[in-house]
Amino acid sequence: MKFARFTVAGGRPQLGVLDGDVYRVVDGRSDLLPLLDLGVDALKEEGAAALENGAAVEAASVTHLSPVATPPTFRDFYAFEQHVRTGRRWRGLEMDPLWYEIPVFYFSNPYAFRGDGDVRMTPGSAAFDFELEVAAVLGAGGADLTAEEGEEAVAGYAILNDWSGRDVQRREMTLSMGPVKGKDTTTSLGPWFVTKDELEPYRTATGFDLAMTCSVNGVEYSRARWSDVYFSFGEMVSYASRGTEVRPGDVIGSGTCGTGCINELSQTHGADKFPFLKPGDEVVAAIEGLGSLRSTIVASPDPILFR
Repeated sequence: MKFARFTVAGGRPQLGVLDGDVYRVVDGRSDLLPLLDLGVDALKEEGAAALENGAAVEAASVTHLSPVATPPTFRDFYAFEQHVRTGRRWRGLEMDPLWYEIPVFYFSNPYAFRGDGDVRMTPGSAAFDFELEVAAVLGAGGADLTAEEGEEAVAGYAILNDWSGRDVQRREMTLSMGPVKGKDTTTSLGPWFVTKDELEPYRTATGFDLAMTCSVNGVEYSRARWSDVYFSFGEMVSYASRGTEVRPGDVIGSGTCGTGCINELSQTHGADKFPFLKPGDEVVAAIEGLGSLRSTIVASPDPILFR
């Protein structure tokens, strides 16, 4: 099933299940999180009921919101080797053998989630970037999970765009903390939450054999395959739960795929060919089976300075 959270003409948020060219409204629901708290069986039961009896809303008429309005937590990993290798080269570093042992992540801002539409630039940034990722959304919780249990905890997937102010990020991280304000202004998720059973025919050892692309103003910038990911989501969830717990609705980001950001592309092909984003640019992130997420870049006010 493909669930979407949306508004029509600026109205109240609704939750629906895609049925051809329409969404069938899930009665009494405006967010995916309460359904995830009830468990995957309840999620599918209410989705099936909506497909049978729900009011129809033309899909072309909606504005997509983040399927989960405010996730309990957002952990973003670093699981595509090509992106990691290029990023370390940008910082003058070789690949660390430890990366192949530990699926590292950072916590980011659960209040910043958006769907389609305007994306506000990082305040003070002149090097604003997209980051093409896939997200797993949990439908079960637990602590000290195995990789197999971590995989079972995943309820479904969505496209994730982890927007980054590269110059702000670079400055912050010289202090051996972060990323912080370079990352947390906006995170885009959607347009759908797709239950994992829909993707099973494409499963590989660590991911799914599905294309990931991103374009800017109609020009394709990025192309990769989800199956290139080094760590599986089961392994990522297992590591996230080590010594603590994960909960339904938690969002787990894969990290950026190879070629999945301007920072990587500009290093490989030159900044003239791949300039950073500016207000008015349209960015479309797409993953086979998960849809397309459309964003328009808008300027931010100047940052408030306190020193």
